[in-house]
Amino acid sequence: MSGTDYYKILGVDKKASDAEIKKAYRKLAMKYHPDRNPGDAEAEAKFKACNEAYECLKDPQKRAAYDRYGHEAFIQGMNGGGGGRGPQSDFADIGDIFETIFGSAFGGGGGARQQSRRGADLRYDMQVSLEEAFDGKSTEIEIEVSQSCETCDGSGASPGTGERQCNLCHGRGAVRAKQGLFVVERPCPTCGGRGAVIEDPCGECRGEGRVDRAQRLEVDIPPGVDTGTRIRLSGKGEAGARGAPPGDLYIFIHVKPHTLFEREGTTLATRVPVSFTTAALGGTIDIPDLDGSTNSVDIPVGIQSGKQLRVRGAGMPVLQGRGRGDLVVEIKVETPTKLSRKQKEILEQFRETETGEECPESRSFFSKLKDAFGT
Repeated sequence: MSGTDYYKILGVDKKASDAEIKKAYRKLAMKYHPDRNPGDAEAEAKFKACNEAYECLKDPQKRAAYDRYGHEAFIQGMNGGGGGRGPQSDFADIGDIFETIFGSAFGGGGGARQQSRRGADLRYDMQVSLEEAFDGKSTEIEIEVSQSCETCDGSGASPGTGERQCNLCHGRGAVRAKQGLFVVERPCPTCGGRGAVIEDPCGECRGEGRVDRAQRLEVDIPPGVDTGTRIRLSGKGEAGARGAPPGDLYIFIHVKPHTLFEREGTTLATRVPVSFTTAALGGTIDIPDLDGSTNSVDIPVGIQSGKQLRVRGAGMPVLQGRGRGDLVVEIKVETPTKLSRKQKEILEQFRETETGEECPESRSFFSKLKDAFGT
């Protein structure tokens, strides 16, 4: 079918998207699959033609070469099968000379067959609370991921069948083409560099060797994780095509905002309002810890708003390490807005006894104001 337009075979326009090409191929593959048309030679031929067209058009590089040169882009690289010598055999010999001198840089000396590509890595975003980030946890997630086809055991071929040598590259996995004075070598567009093609693709995975299905995974979240922490699950990503190794799954952690604490690394910070009497006379306040205990913080006499008190070892755990960060408590002195008559009387008595020494910052400010304006 090498002389037939691949786009016409699939019934799509040359500007069709990858999704449109894939959809058209699946529809035709199901229609002409040998299992649905037993003994129908015409259907079998159309099924193979669909596979050949899709193998070319699904790959961006192969498709670009096909759009530019047509089938000539692939035929030009063939270097076997004929008894006579011509331009193709001449530059094939040149390529062999380059291989002998430079080795794998010009063909590898033993053929350019490529190994199947490893499956793609996947990303999963997980939200956890600050308490969960503090304690760590084990949880289960479910993702839709491409996995090895159980019907063909990942080979891509129908049970009882296998692969045959690619007719275009004769098993080398690469084709050569002459560009000016140079010979370039690129992966075979028919077999994708594997050197072999599947004659009877698996009906379950359509020759891909993998299918999409839900997978449940256990994930261990260690104590101390923060937003941006990445957890790697080796081999839990997308399955590789036709038995190639799977990729990895990366869990990206996002810690949700907390009502009481703000976090910066292993440091926890909180703002605590205290009454003006506690600020003036000193005292103790209790702040809950994320481990369920309580941190008692001593308030020194005469503390001012904005003053920060540090509690060592009361912050977040060190990820994959020992110890904890600190807790920083910022004090906010709160002025009362509702006073009883007796409280007002007591404050009036206090004001009558003020000398200015009680609030040195206020006294200093008004002293500077007097010096500046003479009032």
